[in-house]
Amino acid sequence: MSLLEVLQHPDPRLRIKAAPVAIFDKALRSQIDAMYETMYASQGVGLAGTQVNFHQRIFTMDVSETLDKPMCIINPEVIFKEGIQYESEGCLSVPAGYDKVERALKIRLRAQDADGNAIELEAEGLMAACIQHEMDHLNGVLFIDHLSRLKQDRYKKKLNKFATR
Repeated sequence: MSLLEVLQHPDPRLRIKAAPVAIFDKALRSQIDAMYETMYASQGVGLAGTQVNFHQRIFTMDVSETLDKPMCIINPEVIFKEGIQYESEGCLSVPAGYDKVERALKIRLRAQDADGNAIELEAEGLMAACIQHEMDHLNGVLFIDHLSRLKQDRYKKKLNKFATR
């Protein structure tokens, strides 16, 4: 298996809204395996299809401390939100960018697993934030879009410095 290219902001492909997964086959399973491999190699806790130029509603994640609990979420839909958390986030597609983002503290999610089976999942804390972050990617939204205009401008200046090195 080879690593996938992780698209970097400001690549316009990161803004494409992902389509629902309709076919659960060997090709999808291979894509999932490549996404896991890329996520772990990049030291990320989540990776959305959009980030690797695969514009279907799928993401992988592993928020366990031991990085041994991989999860694949397909066609996710948040059906319940509660509370607020305000934690620092980073992103494999947003180099040198970290900032606090407001997210729901607890969520309930309806989705499908890698075999197309319906699942329902409750998450809170880091897992809830990760799910919301990855779902944003599937909708063409980056975590920096949640920041104030001033912080977005600061990030753009930082990105320009980062790119000229």
